[in-house]
Amino acid sequence: MLNLLKNILNSQNSKEDNNNKDLELLCGLMIEAAYTDGQIDEIELNKIKLSLINIFSEDPKEVNLVLEKAEENKNNSKSLHHYTSFINKNFDDKKKILLIETLWEIVLSDGEVHDFESNLIRRLAGLLYISDVDSGNAKKRALDKNQK
Repeated sequence: MLNLLKNILNSQNSKEDNNNKDLELLCGLMIEAAYTDGQIDEIELNKIKLSLINIFSEDPKEVNLVLEKAEENKNNSKSLHHYTSFINKNFDDKKKILLIETLWEIVLSDGEVHDFESNLIRRLAGLLYISDVDSGNAKKRALDKNQK
């Protein structure tokens, strides 16, 4: 009986840890995309925050804390493999495409797309096994949202 309770508690803690890990990785990847051009604008930070809260249903308080940490650590970026290996294991195709669309929205939010930014998203799409067609459609949807 005691072991059963321990397993239940450990299972709940691991789900919470996994959710926090999702948030940290999503936030880190979004900061990475926004900073690819060498600067992060307030518009991009707001877009990241709103995307995490509204699209990925993250807790606003947690988003603020994780976003602050990620922004402080933006110069200590991780390899793309660090992000994509976790995402490939834990996200379905729909969520991956939504992530690519969100990254395009963030990159487009400052009104410019630099070659480095589009290159990063193209590489991420490949590492996440997203087809060029799906990635292109995600970019078109992001452009449409950005123009409204």
